[in-house]
Amino acid sequence: MRWITQRILQALITVWAVVSLSFVLVRVMPGGPANTLRVQLQREGLSDRQIARRVEQFLNTQPDRPIYVDYFHYMGNTLTGDLGESMWNNQPVAEIIAQTAPWTIFVLSWATFIGFFVGIVLGALMAYYEGGKLDVGLTSYAMIAGSVPYYIFAIYLILFLAVRWGWFPYTGRQYSGVDPGFHWEFMKGVIHHAALPTLSLVLSGSLASLSMRGNSIRVLGEDYLRVARLRGLSDATIAVQYVARNAVLPLYTGFVISLGSMVGGSVILETLFTYRGMGLTMVNSIDRRDIPTMMGVFMIITICVVVALLVADLTYSKLDPRTGGEQREAF
Repeated sequence: MRWITQRILQALITVWAVVSLSFVLVRVMPGGPANTLRVQLQREGLSDRQIARRVEQFLNTQPDRPIYVDYFHYMGNTLTGDLGESMWNNQPVAEIIAQTAPWTIFVLSWATFIGFFVGIVLGALMAYYEGGKLDVGLTSYAMIAGSVPYYIFAIYLILFLAVRWGWFPYTGRQYSGVDPGFHWEFMKGVIHHAALPTLSLVLSGSLASLSMRGNSIRVLGEDYLRVARLRGLSDATIAVQYVARNAVLPLYTGFVISLGSMVGGSVILETLFTYRGMGLTMVNSIDRRDIPTMMGVFMIITICVVVALLVADLTYSKLDPRTGGEQREAF
């Protein structure tokens, strides 16, 4: 219990430190968000009083207020879920994140799960046929694909499957003119638009198969497998309960962390496909110098990564009891 409490406190301190650091960096950078907003509002022909009121509305700050007062004011609003308003469309940042996050989670979670599953299956086949043509072919592909960034696959998929052959759309999230809802026409459009972003991540995520191959080969040489065979257990039982379970365990932490960091990895992908999720929102907020939106999205990315690391730490010992004692001794 003490170890769990310490890990939770470490996660909370990490989130606080990152959010505080981002607040300070934004406030002290040349120009600052208040000056940037003032310039934008002056171009709209607003009076000084209107500009001061809009600056306070968007940034929760006042010209004569010290930075440490702004900091406590910002942290207090953040704890209540108030992330400010977008400087671009006057929409609450929390509402923008709530509208875009499900689309990012949909694409990247499916890509992560499919890539993880395919990697496990291919890695097991590579280990079973070690040294054969299948092993050599899949290993060569995994090494090449693992060294190629996912956006290279995305560019080629757009070029051939979308532009040249027209099988898939390469912009947007759904069919135009279709009302959102749980009906086939809308869901078909969502799946159709998400196919290429998902496929580009799956094609490049082949390092899991190499890890699974190495783990499976290592497990196949363990003494407890010989004991299992001597006990007369079937090959299926040995493969599932002994080989697969122990070979997958080292991949579990990386899988959970990838789920947490998928939001940050969506920036380039969503920009290429003009897929309006959190990644594209982050890019647009940087281009427009929309400080509240940029800080809100960055904070969500930080929380996702920290929570993923915390979940990996707390659950790995449940899957592998051998690590439980080591974790408790470390604290």
